[in-house]
Amino acid sequence: MVSSSNPDPRVRHFGFLLLENYSMIAFANAVEVLRMANLTSRQTLYTWSVCAAGGGAAQASNGLGVCGACQPEDLDRCDAVFVCGGVEVQKSISDPLIKDLRRRAARGQTLGALCTGTHALAAAGVLDGYRCAVHWENLVALRESCPKVNFALEVFVIDRERITASGGIAPLHLMLHLVRHHHGNKLAMAISEQFIVDRVRDQSDQQKLPQPEFVGPGYEHLVEAAELMAANIEEPLPLSEIADAAGISLRQLERLFHRYYKVTPAQHYLTLRLRRARELLSHTSAPIMQITVACGFQTASHFCKAYRALFGHSPSEHRRQGGSQGLVHVVGAPAPAVVQRRARIERGAPMYVS
Repeated sequence: MVSSSNPDPRVRHFGFLLLENYSMIAFANAVEVLRMANLTSRQTLYTWSVCAAGGGAAQASNGLGVCGACQPEDLDRCDAVFVCGGVEVQKSISDPLIKDLRRRAARGQTLGALCTGTHALAAAGVLDGYRCAVHWENLVALRESCPKVNFALEVFVIDRERITASGGIAPLHLMLHLVRHHHGNKLAMAISEQFIVDRVRDQSDQQKLPQPEFVGPGYEHLVEAAELMAANIEEPLPLSEIADAAGISLRQLERLFHRYYKVTPAQHYLTLRLRRARELLSHTSAPIMQITVACGFQTASHFCKAYRALFGHSPSEHRRQGGSQGLVHVVGAPAPAVVQRRARIERGAPMYVS
């Protein structure tokens, strides 16, 4: 989704279906963006209904309770229904819940998930054939138990009529993204400024790499390889050199990237470079040619083609759509210098040098 230059006047109604022990931070971040959209615009742009999956009240994992003002069937007219999960989510996935989610999917209702609400959608089979966001902590287990779902490490994912946010404050960025799409970048930026959020993230942003010991076997090599890639953007390293520095073979590196990211090392490296380019486009006034070189591309045409393939628009269109809106640029000042530090690749050496 991209920013809309013509705000949509339609009032949207979202439903939030709370599972027991749901994540309060995920739920509150989503609702607060909608509240602030109404307050900042001085219009009713969004309304919402909240109910517990089992009816009555639901208690969050922090011990606070929310009394739903409606029953699950009352959410049938919502533009989208978001399942909000939290800890021990499997205990909350009941046969009636699965039946209800399948019914909603069959009638074409847009379904979403916040935090581990993704588990419920996956268990119901309504994510089969879709890409969806999942918290890194649950990535491996879900991929093994639900092979028909394309789980991703993006902060949030919008794939047709499925909208998923990984957890934590990811729902805040998801809702800011939706506000930007529905009502323009100016309103989304105003909301983010109220919440002291430095930028509105989009669905190509990935979650921060977790510490290796929290994930699975071989992940420490993947982290080392990914950090090497991130440290060498302007002059990309050969993949064989990266694998050697990570202490594994190129074939092993390819298997690890496929297992955890479902992409090749080359695809991941290219995506890192393009995301860096987007950051420079959004947060600096550097010329596109300078960004081309800074992100390791030989020609502007190659850069623009790759950028469009990933983000759906060209670098120049990104800026015209307001990608750098809300930032301060000094007229006549030289373009910011892009500093690259080539990481030491000797085994055991520090990943970054000062």
